[in-house]
Amino acid sequence: MDMLNSNKELDRRSFIKMGSLSTLALALGAMIPGDLVGNEVFAESSRNSKLRFNRDGKFKIVQFNDAQDDERIDRRTIELMEKVLDSEKPDFVVLNGDNIADGCDTPLEMKQAIHNVAHPMEKRRIKWAITYGNHDEVSTPNSGLNKAAQLKIYMSYKHNVNQPGAKGITGTGNMNLLINHSRGNSPAFNLWLLDSGQYAPEKIAGQDFKGYPTWDWLRGNQVNWYFETSKKLENRFRRKIPSLMFIHIPLWEHRFMWFSSVDDRSAAAHKRAVTKHKIVGERNEEECTGPFNSGLFSVMQDRGDVKGVFCGHDHVNTYCGNYYGILLGYGGSVGFGAYGLPGAERNRLRGARVFNLDEKKKDVLVETHMVFAKDYGIDLTANDQSMNPIPLQDDSSDR
Repeated sequence: MDMLNSNKELDRRSFIKMGSLSTLALALGAMIPGDLVGNEVFAESSRNSKLRFNRDGKFKIVQFNDAQDDERIDRRTIELMEKVLDSEKPDFVVLNGDNIADGCDTPLEMKQAIHNVAHPMEKRRIKWAITYGNHDEVSTPNSGLNKAAQLKIYMSYKHNVNQPGAKGITGTGNMNLLINHSRGNSPAFNLWLLDSGQYAPEKIAGQDFKGYPTWDWLRGNQVNWYFETSKKLENRFRRKIPSLMFIHIPLWEHRFMWFSSVDDRSAAAHKRAVTKHKIVGERNEEECTGPFNSGLFSVMQDRGDVKGVFCGHDHVNTYCGNYYGILLGYGGSVGFGAYGLPGAERNRLRGARVFNLDEKKKDVLVETHMVFAKDYGIDLTANDQSMNPIPLQDDSSDR
C-alpha cells in the first residue's frame, strides 16, 4: 500500500542519499564485476522447481510480505527473516510483493535491493519464489529495470523457482507450482502465484477513478487462466489439487468477511463476523483493494481447489478467517523500513505468516498463523536502522 508515514520515508531517503551514497557506490562497485544489468555473480541458475513433501508427509511454507526497502535495507528486516527461517525451518518461502521500493536510482542499487531479500533463503538453501506488488516498479524510471528484468535477476538465484510466467495474460510471472507427494511424482498440493498489479490506469472508457480506490486488480484474463489451468490439472491428475493462492493486493471479499457484510461496517457486524468466519488477528487499516471486484473468489469457489488466498499490501493488517470455505488472510509486513502502526508502536506487528501442510489430511492445509518480531526479541524502536549492503559474493559457495 502507499505509505501512511511518508515523512519518515522522505527523511530516510534524504539521509541515505546525502550521507552515504558515494561510499555505497564504491562498495557496490567492488562487489559486482562487469555488466550491471546481468547477474554474473549468480550466473548459474537451477530451474529445478520440483517441490516435494518431506518423508513424514509434512511441508511448511513461510510468507514474507512488504520488505519494501532499497539497497540500504533496515537491518531488522533481515534479522527477522533469518530468525523466522531458523526457527520455522520452512520447506518453501514466498516473498509476496513489494519486495523492494523507491530509492533504487541505478541498476546496481536495484540488484543490491533484490539481493538483500534473496540472501536469507539462498544462504540456507531454501527454495523460494516471489510475486509482485504495487511498489516493485516504483524505482524503474531511475534504475531502468522493470518487473521482467527484475524477474531475470530473481530467477538467476540457485534456489529461486520462479518461472517467466504464463504468456498472453496481464502481469509478470503468473504461475503455479506443484508440490509432489513424499513418495511418487503425483502432486499433493499446488501454489498459485499471481501478479495483482500496481495502480489503476488513469482512465477507462474516458472515465477517471476519482472517488474510487486506485490500486490495481486481477484482470479477467488472469482469472480465466487460473480457471483453465485448474481444470487442466484436474483432467491430468483425475482429481482437484488442493492449493493456496498468493497475491499482493487484497480482494474485496477480505473486507466483506471482516464485517460479514458488504455495507454494514459497524462493531456489531464485525462481532458477528468473528463468530461466523472464525476471524483471528488485527485490522488496523481499511483494505486497499482495486476499484473493481475481479470475480476471482466466485471462480475459486466454483472450482473448489483453492483453500486459502493470502495477501499483503496493508502492512498493519494480520487477520485471517474462513469466508465460505476459503481462508482469506494477510501476511503482515516483514519490512522495518516500510510504514507501520502510528507512533511508538510502529513496528509492533512486523512479522511473517506460517503455513503447515500435511499430505495425509483431506485439504492438506492444516493451519496457518502469524509469528512476530517481538517473539524473537528484535528491537522494535520506531527509528531507522539501515545497514551496509550484504556482499553479493556471500552466497557464491552455494553456486
